[in-house]
Amino acid sequence: MDAHVVKKATELAEELAGRATTLEELNGVMRTLMKSALERMLNTELEVHLGRGSDSGNAASPAAVAPVETSEAVTAPSRRNRKNGTTPKTIQGDLGKLPLDIPRDRQGSFEPQLVPKHQRRLPGFDEKILALYGKGMTTRDIQEIVKELYGVEVSATLISEITADLDEEVKVWQTRRLDAVYPILFLDGIVVHVRSESGQVREHTMYVALGVNFSGKKELLGLWLEETEGAKFWLSCLTDLKNRGVNDLFLVCVDGLSGFPEAIQTVYPQAKVQLCIVHLVRAALKYVSSGDSAAVLADLKKIYQAASAVEAEQELANFASRWDEKYPTISKQWRLKWPHITAMFELPAAIRKAIYTTNAIESVNSVIRKFTRNRKQYPNRDSALKLVYMAINEASKKWTKPIKNWKEALNYFAILFEGRLPKHLT
Repeated sequence: MDAHVVKKATELAEELAGRATTLEELNGVMRTLMKSALERMLNTELEVHLGRGSDSGNAASPAAVAPVETSEAVTAPSRRNRKNGTTPKTIQGDLGKLPLDIPRDRQGSFEPQLVPKHQRRLPGFDEKILALYGKGMTTRDIQEIVKELYGVEVSATLISEITADLDEEVKVWQTRRLDAVYPILFLDGIVVHVRSESGQVREHTMYVALGVNFSGKKELLGLWLEETEGAKFWLSCLTDLKNRGVNDLFLVCVDGLSGFPEAIQTVYPQAKVQLCIVHLVRAALKYVSSGDSAAVLADLKKIYQAASAVEAEQELANFASRWDEKYPTISKQWRLKWPHITAMFELPAAIRKAIYTTNAIESVNSVIRKFTRNRKQYPNRDSALKLVYMAINEASKKWTKPIKNWKEALNYFAILFEGRLPKHLT
């Protein structure tokens, strides 16, 4: 932009702002400047439009002065197109309502790009509403915040219009194609409360699938909602991932839900299943008195923090000899699930902690829990999926770095799962 124009604009802004004594007056000044700037840019758009294909009314266009052999009937209409007054239009922006005079041309061929026809909100306004929505704000919260910050009355209907496009966005996201192979997949469920068609509020499980791709970065692969959590429904979730292009998984990390490993290996028979140690420890401590819990926890830690599977098995034997008399159920349950507890020992120690604690999926669940604190219940199933998707989508903007020691893990994957890596990595 020309330095002289910038200087004049700055001087005008300072002059107008100097007259403001309240925040509302300052907002009024800013609206005046915004209106002036937008109308100036819209007029420039029209002049460019007229200059490209017709006579703008100020100077003859190249088409008008060049010698042509075509008939006057063909060239005359384009020469006659020129400015034709303005049309009033009110748009919604960050600073409130802005009444604009939209310039028009005689032929009606001018299509403004800055403020397109039928658009009633400035670019950026919708994104701010969606950002608040994605942070778990209720419609009433958003109305109050926007009014407080900008002095703008935002109706519930307007918020619904802005968020309506989310329905299609979620559907596209739910059916998108995925990578053919993921080295790690975390699966977990979290309880949310949803109002049914009959008006009753029921507990539902939000099923979450979080992948780690070959760049070592987290990627939300799917969200599903069902009234109860069970291996049978997880089977349908895994089948959905398969149908969307996921042909192979190396390691799947899950909680101790009965039948879960079998459901995984029905769809992905080559996948190794690792049970979440945190879930196992919590389940074990349910059998333990408060006086013994610290000692039991210390002995369980020796098992899952062992250097190898052989050492872990020895520590389990030590645990049994010490605690079986009082708490025989713990070692029995761990032995039954032993193949799915020790899968992590094939990976380097630096990666195991990320695997056995399911920290990655727990961070996603914490986003959902934080989000649901603002909404004790969801009005329906579609709303629950849409809003949780928005919350995680907002949180995922911070997922920019690979998990720690990823390069080391990738080398192990190349050896352990030889022949199953994508071609671009071999």
